[in-house]
Amino acid sequence: MKVNKNIGIVNAMIRITCGLTFLAWSTAKLSKRPRCNSYVLVMLLSAMKVAEGIVRFCPVTELLKNCPWAKPQQTTSSSNSNEGQHQQQSTQSGGNEIDLMGEMKKFQDQLED
Repeated sequence: MKVNKNIGIVNAMIRITCGLTFLAWSTAKLSKRPRCNSYVLVMLLSAMKVAEGIVRFCPVTELLKNCPWAKPQQTTSSSNSNEGQHQQQSTQSGGNEIDLMGEMKKFQDQLED
């Protein structure tokens, strides 16, 4: 089975760091209270995060990428500034392109009102 990488290097490093931190924490807590099952759950989830960081594959990210109900719908953004009406549709596959300057002008207009 070939696994495609679906998370970036920074995301992988964060997952490895947080996973090892929580793994060490839960191991220390489990040594003080061996009958507490919640620490075992934290250990399993932390180990999973470390493995996701090493392999650079997240099953939840892959699930959300492939589900039709989780994809963002294409919307239009318009700016009502002095430049006139300007509408822009998304040109990227699977993502929405945002007119940043138009959104900033709308926000400034709302602050002035």
